[in-house]
Amino acid sequence: MASPFGYLLGSEPQPRRVGALVALLAVALCTLIVYPLKQIAPVVSLSVVYLPAVLVVSASWGGWMGAGAGVLSALAFNFFHLPPTGQLTIRNADNWVALITFLIVAWLVSSVAEVTRARAREAIERRREADLAAEMARLLLRGNPLAVDLPAAAARLAQVLGLSAVKIEIATVEGDDRHLAFPLRDGGRRLGTLLAPADAGEEKLRRLQERVVPALEALMSAALEREALLTDVVENAALRRADVVKTALLRAVSHDLRSPLTAISTASEAITSPTLTEQERLEMAGIIQQEAGRLSRLVDNLLDLSRLEAGVAEPQAQWSAVDELIQRALQEIAAKPDEFALTIDRELPMVNADPVQLERAFVNVLENARRHCGGHPVSVRARAVRTIAGARSEARATSGERLSLDGEQGSGDRLIVRVVDRGPGIPPAQLERVFEPFYRAGTPQGGHRGSGLGLAIARGFTEANGGRLHAESLPGQGTSFVFELPLEEPARGAAAAEEPVPVGRPTR
Repeated sequence: MASPFGYLLGSEPQPRRVGALVALLAVALCTLIVYPLKQIAPVVSLSVVYLPAVLVVSASWGGWMGAGAGVLSALAFNFFHLPPTGQLTIRNADNWVALITFLIVAWLVSSVAEVTRARAREAIERRREADLAAEMARLLLRGNPLAVDLPAAAARLAQVLGLSAVKIEIATVEGDDRHLAFPLRDGGRRLGTLLAPADAGEEKLRRLQERVVPALEALMSAALEREALLTDVVENAALRRADVVKTALLRAVSHDLRSPLTAISTASEAITSPTLTEQERLEMAGIIQQEAGRLSRLVDNLLDLSRLEAGVAEPQAQWSAVDELIQRALQEIAAKPDEFALTIDRELPMVNADPVQLERAFVNVLENARRHCGGHPVSVRARAVRTIAGARSEARATSGERLSLDGEQGSGDRLIVRVVDRGPGIPPAQLERVFEPFYRAGTPQGGHRGSGLGLAIARGFTEANGGRLHAESLPGQGTSFVFELPLEEPARGAAAAEEPVPVGRPTR
């Protein structure tokens, strides 16, 4: 619990008018108290009754007010209690000694109170400065770029010091008529500049120079070193990432390029053999064509991935019919009539996107679905969705499918394309990883696992055109890849076709 003198010895004196009134009342009260005390003690020794009043006034209103209260107490004690009473005269030498002693004690008490107040004021200032240094350390060392946190640190500094405005600049800035410039240095290195108002007052500027500037220099030096270290860490991480990608690329190239090249080389040598029949020659030619197409798609994927990672795959948007893009994608992968079943809304709206990039995204997802379909037809569905607010979901089940096929989240008009296979599915932990470059999961039909680039490129091209591509799967029940493309005009129709149609005959 705080002592009563803790309030009296505050860092700032109370208003002087109140102090003068308190001094008068306290001296009057002490004068009245002395009257009954004279019956039990010598009057000379009763001057100490006035000391508490002098102490209270000195502690609360400063040494000068305390000295005034001491003089007033001496006059009142002389006039009312020292013989001859009613006069400001002293006949007895003992009374002179008592009065002078009282004045000396009153002066000492006032001086001690003033020193105590000064020390209390200094302690409070140092505590505020320590709190300010700790708060500025939290601001400048929390990991944000230094230029972002400096304005907040400057505003807090101005608030604590009672200044109109303070600026902290990383660059070297010279002072002018309105601002004083305090250079911030770390040894011989210039860190920045602290700008303070020129009319701030000598005491505040002295505190700024002697106490705040050294702490700010240490914090800025630490913050700049931290930024440099973080930059090095980011650069090292980028180099490590580039090294990982390079290693994965080399592994993919060494395997996925060698396999079709070996097949093409073997088939080309065998096709010239005079012992082959015409049927065998046609089979060898088919192998060469198939492996050449596989090799071409791998090279295209590598080029697409390099453009996406370099940020130069800018879409050339134009109004495109999604059903036509799906048809061209099926033709590119040489889909057989029984491999895919299409269900496409009649009057499907067009999308404003890059048709080449969207077609490439469809090709990669369709080829991936065929590779993992488990011998069942791959379902491709396209429809327009108009969402008023929140999320809209719809569950459908056809011929053994048990996936939630329409769980899209979001708002606004969208065109949804779902590619659903009935293969082994993807574990939940791998649903996002399948979109990472060079990541391969599962054992596809036929044993060929692909290069691990197709889904990463499909998502990259979809997002480049303002859309979204994600996967939904239940292990053992197949996988659904969902394209969500924004529509920039109202849908032209809402009637949906329910019966699947063979490749080349989408419902319109």
